[in-house]
Amino acid sequence: MPALTEIFGDDSVLQFGGGTLGHPWGNAPGAVANRVALEACVQARNEGRDLAREGNEVIREASKWSPELAAACEVWKEIKFEFQAMDTL
Repeated sequence: MPALTEIFGDDSVLQFGGGTLGHPWGNAPGAVANRVALEACVQARNEGRDLAREGNEVIREASKWSPELAAACEVWKEIKFEFQAMDTL
């Protein structure tokens, strides 16, 4: 989320599918977690914080006040993209 906020800013549409639907407490808490994370990143950016360096800390701070975000962070502690490109033309 910090990287998306940094790259796309306010003028963007972010689509969350599996992360929202896969929240351990259900869809609505997944949506809450996404919103809390996004709002925390926007606020941090507006306060002048460097999301590229401080993004993880921003999310950790926000998860202290949002049990939905804390649960999501526990499930998705680390994301890795370990796959080969399908289209190699």
